Amino acid sequence: MTTYDTWTVAPEPFDSPDAAALWRECYTHMSDSWYLLKEDRRTDPHELEREIAANPGTELAAPGGSLVVARHDGAAAGMAGVRLLDDERAELKRVYLRPAFRGTGGAALIVRAAEDQARLLGASRMVLETRSDFVAARALYKRLGYDEIEPYTFTPYSEHWFGKEL
Repeated sequence: MTTYDTWTVAPEPFDSPDAAALWRECYTHMSDSWYLLKEDRRTDPHELEREIAANPGTELAAPGGSLVVARHDGAAAGMAGVRLLDDERAELKRVYLRPAFRGTGGAALIVRAAEDQARLLGASRMVLETRSDFVAARALYKRLGYDEIEPYTFTPYSEHWFGKEL
């Protein structure tokens, strides 16, 4: 566990109540922002439930993955996941910080804790993909030493790819 003043960031099972609630918020945010940008609507609730059920986060469980939950004064504030892609690379997934905690430095703490987990899993490089509308996230990754790299995934939701030596 890593402690910073009133922040703690520690591994937690992907299906713990706090991790599940954070994942639901994260997925809702990602999905709503996509549909608002592309179709001027929010995600249909049935579609959202179907997608959350289809993406439960099992790739973030041991032995090939890890999830960290950040707490501010004990309250679950954010999360990030890591999954091994191969012998050298881990992928940063599901970086999310609740709106009330944005601008506090919490997101950087979460990413650094996820990098620590990637190292523990044996990775020497972290990669990630993100979208153009996540401007603050892209700025965070650059600030933390991530460089834009060639695409390693090909989905309609992947528009920027970053990597960093650990």
